[in-house]
Amino acid sequence: MKPSLFLPGLALTLGVTSCAPTMSAQNRAVKSVVFSNTPAPQSDEEMLSTYTKSVATVTYADGSTKDFPLTYDVLFKNTDQINTVNGKTYQAGQLFDAKMNPIMDKNGDPVVAETADGTSLLNVGGKPYLVNHWEYDNILANGQEAYKVEGWYSRMPMEMSLSSLKQGADGKFSVERQTSVDFSSVGGGWIFCAGGTTPWNTHLGGEEDYDLYFVPGEKAYKTTEAGLKAMNEVYFKGEKRANPYDYGYPIEVAVKPDGGYDVTKHYEMGRGTWEIARFANDGRTAVYGDDGAYSGIFMFVGDKQNDPKAGGNLYAAKWQQTSDQNGGAANISWVRLGHSTYAEIKALRDKGLTLGDIFEYSLEAKEGFKPTRAGSAQTIWLKLKPGMEQAAAFLETRRYAAYLGATTEFTKGEGVTFNDADKKMYYAMSYVQTSMKAEKDVPADDVQLPENKAGATYTFELSGGQKDTSGNPINSTYVATRTYVEPGLLGHMLDKADAQGNTADVNAIANTDNLYYSEAMKTLFIGEDSGNHVNNYLWAYNVSTKKLSRIMTLAAGSESTGLNVVESMGNYAYITSNNQHQGDWLASQPKEQIDRLEALAKTKWGANKYGVLNYKLQNSVGYLRGLPAVR
Repeated sequence: MKPSLFLPGLALTLGVTSCAPTMSAQNRAVKSVVFSNTPAPQSDEEMLSTYTKSVATVTYADGSTKDFPLTYDVLFKNTDQINTVNGKTYQAGQLFDAKMNPIMDKNGDPVVAETADGTSLLNVGGKPYLVNHWEYDNILANGQEAYKVEGWYSRMPMEMSLSSLKQGADGKFSVERQTSVDFSSVGGGWIFCAGGTTPWNTHLGGEEDYDLYFVPGEKAYKTTEAGLKAMNEVYFKGEKRANPYDYGYPIEVAVKPDGGYDVTKHYEMGRGTWEIARFANDGRTAVYGDDGAYSGIFMFVGDKQNDPKAGGNLYAAKWQQTSDQNGGAANISWVRLGHSTYAEIKALRDKGLTLGDIFEYSLEAKEGFKPTRAGSAQTIWLKLKPGMEQAAAFLETRRYAAYLGATTEFTKGEGVTFNDADKKMYYAMSYVQTSMKAEKDVPADDVQLPENKAGATYTFELSGGQKDTSGNPINSTYVATRTYVEPGLLGHMLDKADAQGNTADVNAIANTDNLYYSEAMKTLFIGEDSGNHVNNYLWAYNVSTKKLSRIMTLAAGSESTGLNVVESMGNYAYITSNNQHQGDWLASQPKEQIDRLEALAKTKWGANKYGVLNYKLQNSVGYLRGLPAVR
């Protein structure tokens, strides 16, 4: 298919139409929104498509109701030729080096990311803009996985795209212009994962650095060496050397009314494998999704509203388990790691510090050293060097949390979102396994839960007036004190795979990932990244009625990413949602089913010059449309 600036959503091919809100509906106060269920896909055509069949029923303050069928619109694909950099046009997912020259692979093909992730739909000066992430790239144009190719690289330095949009009278968006964000001022970017809008109307994304986190001599240190090699040789072209402390921070893109932008890596918020950093409505309190095994839950409390650079305190959670049933429950306390400002940590980072400057470390037990597990199952013994408390807190955040006795036993912390009215926070734990199970001969064993490979979304109760574990007051009213899992937010594994290859119940959430809570709709939206569902789903969970509705199904193999909600832009509300790495088949799928899907995909979408299915190389940035403004 020839790329264009705007491609209609696959839902249109399945007969789903949109219903534009009437003016009377637009101007009436909304009391509630209820979503109908999109059935799980049955046919091969449905399994290969990203679509919705859901209807939103809006109840107004006067008691009247109106139905609004939803439509999924693809705004652009990674392969659309719409991205202009230095006067030349490239594919949307094209990656660039530090001088904004396009990165090419060793076969001479453009390196184009197929992994659309975090998204913010922003209204800046009355004009819509969209910032979207490209998370990683490890598939070459010839279909080979890059890390398996001798002389190539395991991952690439990554990009974000900034698109200026036009909003039609029917609420549909089209791209007016697009460019790639230049990250050379902050040393480039590594694995841009989820993201969202700040209370001060900028984009804030998570930069995951789990490749760059390992200790010299540790079993997985070769991963760090490979990542640094890619930054040095591909991004900097040998003109500069990367340091792991250049990466792994919440990263902000502030869009200007003229379409320009400013980029900030928030060193003062700490370094980790951040899925996302989400601020509460106070503009001061942020909680992070910390991806990977042996991870933590972290909180930043800023000194100044809407200005994290001014400084703040960083905390790590301590899990005090009260139950191991139904996903578990616990009381939560907070270990203070330290205080910093942006300027202070940037100065430390600019010194070129290494791990050895902050800690003495050993790969075996050593007198005077503390055993820790932070980021891997391998125990590392640490001894903090004199005067390095602040450097440890903000450059080795997870490791220092473990050193101080906070809990670093969570598995794949993902999305986080706040329910302001009810003073609750929702936190995605994609899998409950490995480090979350009871273990022997480990430095700490705070979390002791039965395995649930379908994961859980935890509800945290929030309050003010709290103190840290040293008795010092925490200056926030959004401090988590207790957590549990509501029944509708717990994954359910099957005893054996069903006929399609699903190993978890398709009528329950499996491996929750992206989260967003809409205050106006009283609805928690949940996107999956599951190795247990053949097709991942986007869900709507009404926190009042506890009703769970599947509102979109994604093309087989693709992860549901880019989830955010805009409650009012013009006369409409939007739910942003992308798909990435479609065609990532599960081992549990029947071979004959995979063969059928690949044959159909080749017929519908064709293949590139190497015979690689376009279906596997093309992924979408899009949104659900049809809702009236709800605020």
